[in-house]
Amino acid sequence: MLIKIGDFEFTSVWDGVFYKKLSNYPNISDWEIRTIIEFIEYEKRYDRECVIECEDSNVLKLVNESIKHKETYLNIPRPKLITECTACPYRKGCVTDYVCHTTSLDNAIKIFECGKLLSALNARKVPVEELMNEKRNAANDPADYFEYVMLSWGNCQAGDRLVMERALERFPNEEDLSVYFNPGVRFYFKYEQLINHPNAVCDGMLPVKIKDEINLIDWVYKIVIPMKLRDTLELYIPSELKEKIIYIENDCKDIWDWSEKVYKIIESQST
Repeated sequence: MLIKIGDFEFTSVWDGVFYKKLSNYPNISDWEIRTIIEFIEYEKRYDRECVIECEDSNVLKLVNESIKHKETYLNIPRPKLITECTACPYRKGCVTDYVCHTTSLDNAIKIFECGKLLSALNARKVPVEELMNEKRNAANDPADYFEYVMLSWGNCQAGDRLVMERALERFPNEEDLSVYFNPGVRFYFKYEQLINHPNAVCDGMLPVKIKDEINLIDWVYKIVIPMKLRDTLELYIPSELKEKIIYIENDCKDIWDWSEKVYKIIESQST
């Protein structure tokens, strides 16, 4: 795997390259160093070596030196707000109290029926080679990526964007994400709790991901269901999860408004 450190639009992994966006390039924070080390450590688990590139020689030197003292950096606490991606017009970054997994109506039904969030490999029950070769694996993710339940920071819109992309079978445009936007179902978790899951892994890219499955009754904090899906989903929600459900009306102008509305409500639940 190749790690490229620079001033990108956002941090991502695509076709064997980890594009690490720095929030204040060419300066690098201790947290950003931690995530690079986490990425390297994760890749080692699957026998993939990493090569690091950066146009700024000082940053490259600092990162290489820091790797020699990785235990110090792996204990760096997460910031309250991560500003590597500033696409969110409201928060100007990722708020780190909660993480969430967003999915479609059809998948939400399956999740409620089994009471678990499952990795793609466990949910789809097909050979991993088939998942890797699907058109929607445009990023050319390796086999192990399909063994995990993926989560994003709680105020991020990426999950809903992915749900729309898979429904449309193309990248959504601005109109899709506003006039025709249909939000998915969000499963929220408290970061400080989920990080203690026995199968939790920090890969430097996602806030956290969980190998194989997450049993909802043990771990989920709140489940956000768009009001228009209420009548369909109520029949499938297990009784033990009903108190976790929040129905929210989508009266928002776009995906950004929806993400902010939802996150404000999630924050209000803890007060």
